Amino acid sequence: QVQLVESGGGSVQAGGSLRLSCAASGYTYSSYCMGWFRQAPGKEREGVAAIDSDGNTSYADSVKGRFTISQDNAKNTLYLQMNSLKPEDTAMYYCAASTLVGTVAAGTPYVYEYNYWGQGTQVTVSS
Repeated sequence: QVQLVESGGGSVQAGGSLRLSCAASGYTYSSYCMGWFRQAPGKEREGVAAIDSDGNTSYADSVKGRFTISQDNAKNTLYLQMNSLKPEDTAMYYCAASTLVGTVAAGTPYVYEYNYWGQGTQVTVSS
């Protein structure tokens, strides 16, 4: 049974940094594409970043140059380093795994491509 558990969220002032983690279990971690998504109140869930087993990455335009996705296959853990945070980054952040896509394509990852989800971790950025 696939399990994804996020951690590392919190409250930070604009310009600050946070690192999110996602501990994965129940499957061969390195064989799946992994992604980070976020959902702000009243808005649809949107893709933030993704990474595949070859280490290819993709980012939403809104976070390019500020966020970095990475993974430690030995620890079955996905990370999202978020720097230069802005109030508009405030959202619930979700980790997701995909058995539907094998490689990451350039651009924003799509929600419909991911079929396993964590419970989310809240990130709040104040101005």
